[in-house]
Amino acid sequence: MAGKVKKPGKRGRKPAKIDLKAKLERSRQSARECRARKKLRYQYLEELVSSKERAICALREELEMYKQWCSAMDQGKIPSEIKALLTGDEQKMPPSGGNKTSKNSKNNNISSSNGQS
Repeated sequence: MAGKVKKPGKRGRKPAKIDLKAKLERSRQSARECRARKKLRYQYLEELVSSKERAICALREELEMYKQWCSAMDQGKIPSEIKALLTGDEQKMPPSGGNKTSKNSKNNNISSSNGQS
């Protein structure tokens, strides 16, 4: 029992004699890395926002197209794109109404058949 007697409150490692210049340099390097990470994060978020905005614009255009089709059908006219869908002539359709329309018409057919059951 004649070992070392520890003083209360002196737990853990003792602070080493750290060179103040080295500590400052590490701090500066850490700050540079933090700013670089922050810059990359903001670039990623800006790209994400711009891609979402492009998707929103495309969806708005598609919605406007559907509104025009509905108003034309309300007037008793059948748009040529819908005729092409009904006859299965997707090659004749313009590129703006391409595959999205066929997928949506399939979804609409499924939902309308579910509603009738």
